[in-house]
Amino acid sequence: MALFPRCLLRGITFQVKHMNGQRVMPKFIHECARYISNTSVKGGIRERTLIAVKPDGVQRRLVGQIIQRFEMRGFQLVGLKMLQVSEELLLQHYTSLCKKPFYPSLLQYMTSGPVVAMVWEGHNVVRSSRMLVGDTNPAEAPPGTIRGDFSIHISRNVIHASDSVEGAQKEIALWFQSSELIEWECCDHGNLY
Repeated sequence: MALFPRCLLRGITFQVKHMNGQRVMPKFIHECARYISNTSVKGGIRERTLIAVKPDGVQRRLVGQIIQRFEMRGFQLVGLKMLQVSEELLLQHYTSLCKKPFYPSLLQYMTSGPVVAMVWEGHNVVRSSRMLVGDTNPAEAPPGTIRGDFSIHISRNVIHASDSVEGAQKEIALWFQSSELIEWECCDHGNLY
């Protein structure tokens, strides 16, 4: 306890005690450091994406296998629900496709059964999820991807994944209330990041 070196953390000066050669941080300082560390992590590592298992994936009982692939990849599930999607939600979600000739059949397909919507969090989760899901056309999706392994036709391609960070933010806000997303830290977070 002889030394009380000062450390600067986000413009706040704290004193850190040294006991027997080890740093001992008072609980308040430790909590502040943890908060600041998590905040900086959230910006880069804790990106979020929307993943939705479409009606054909739900009907074929693929939800568990799809969740397992995201968990094995090290992503963290922060939101999950099953719903019968309304035409209003689909119109907002597929705004860019509503003028396309195939839109009515897309609407019929997406309302034909329940959808399992999920929000996953992790480092580069948007880009990594797109790779994990595979090409929109299953004929071009490599084996080992979800669509490459489970999908047969482009009109029944099992799963949706956000295509950009900005798109993911919009889609998550569309499909989930903020109260439906859970902030939690997985026990292996320190090992992964």
